[in-house]
Amino acid sequence: MDASETASSFSAKEASETGSTICIHAESSEPAQEGGRAAWLTVVGSVLVYYSSFGIINSFGFFQAYYQQDFLKDTAPSTIAFIGTLQIMLMNVLASVSGALCDEYGITYLYIGSGIGTSGALLALSFSRPGVVWQVFLSQGLLMGFTMAFGVQPALTVAGQHFKRQMALAMGIVAVGSAAGGMLFPIMFRKLLPVIGFAWMLRVAAVKIILCYAIALYISTSKRPGKGRLTSFRKLLDFKGFLDPRYAVLSIGAWFAQLGLWVPYYYIEGYCNIVYPDTHMHGFFLPLINGTSIVGMIIGGFLGDHLGRLNLLYPTTLVSGFLCLTMWLFAPSLSILILFACLYGFCSGIFVALLPSVVSQICPAERMGARMGAFYLVVAVSSLIGTPIAGALIAGKDKQGYQGLISYAGGALVVGALVMMGSRLLHDRNLGRKW
Repeated sequence: MDASETASSFSAKEASETGSTICIHAESSEPAQEGGRAAWLTVVGSVLVYYSSFGIINSFGFFQAYYQQDFLKDTAPSTIAFIGTLQIMLMNVLASVSGALCDEYGITYLYIGSGIGTSGALLALSFSRPGVVWQVFLSQGLLMGFTMAFGVQPALTVAGQHFKRQMALAMGIVAVGSAAGGMLFPIMFRKLLPVIGFAWMLRVAAVKIILCYAIALYISTSKRPGKGRLTSFRKLLDFKGFLDPRYAVLSIGAWFAQLGLWVPYYYIEGYCNIVYPDTHMHGFFLPLINGTSIVGMIIGGFLGDHLGRLNLLYPTTLVSGFLCLTMWLFAPSLSILILFACLYGFCSGIFVALLPSVVSQICPAERMGARMGAFYLVVAVSSLIGTPIAGALIAGKDKQGYQGLISYAGGALVVGALVMMGSRLLHDRNLGRKW
């Protein structure tokens, strides 16, 4: 059995999603039961949690544009971007801890705490004063990012407990929740903002989130609460994987790619507002990217299993970079920008779906979770600084002012793709072989 075949059947302790990892935290002799009504209800519950947490993070482009234009208009775009990237970083850093708590104690208290905390953060944000950036930073960046981390990771873990052969399918379905949230929340926000205002828009979203968490808690089943053995914190992360050149080079490539990956998600709405101020497409570019990323996640996972995951990951990352450097950089018309959003969403969805499984191909099964934790801890740094750096490159409120930002995003993705291809060559110089 080759590495890709071994990695294609994640164990319940070994699956991962971009921005969060499922780590090995507990030893259990209990055999995994495959599927069933309780299992698929748990997957639905995990989708709801992902929709209500990661979906809000994927909606940050709406907040970025609104803050730049109105609520925090005197604040630099790079500073605003730090609010969103802090959420991603916190979920990466806290993934191992929240997954371990789920293995030991189940999901009940974690879902209750994460649901109340996430809704509470939105309520706190609704009372923030315009122009006071530290209030937004504390409520939306720090509090929301921290509490979401204790919902996202356990949602993956508890879904994974029910599957072995169909693990990839189950994880793919859960991941769709984040893109669905990133597609539907901005549409809801755009409809509600002019009618009830920013504060009440957030309160409506808070009620929606608490309802989703409540339904998820009711229909989800944790199979092994309290039966695992919570390891020491040091064992949750294994940095010995960096001694493997393939792992080390892949992490460097992913680090560079993540510098640019989220830039269109954060800034394409603001770009559209400036370049095409009279278009009816305001507020719809972010849902468009997230919607097409769902297709990319599903097709990417299917093709990755048949063609090789890294064989597909680095070329589509390279295409993402070229899309930025051609279609977005020059964008001669609104229709070209719409086409860019669709194609970029599709390719970025493949990146999100395949990166964790590529990492799993390199890691030994017994250390997979801990090494994924170390991998994403390193990558989290680029997730934190990538879009703020891009925001700092905005040179003016016109099309030319965004050229530095777009070139930076495309360049980072191209460099990341080429470095990841180096990891593929280190494994096997025959690029046509499945891996």
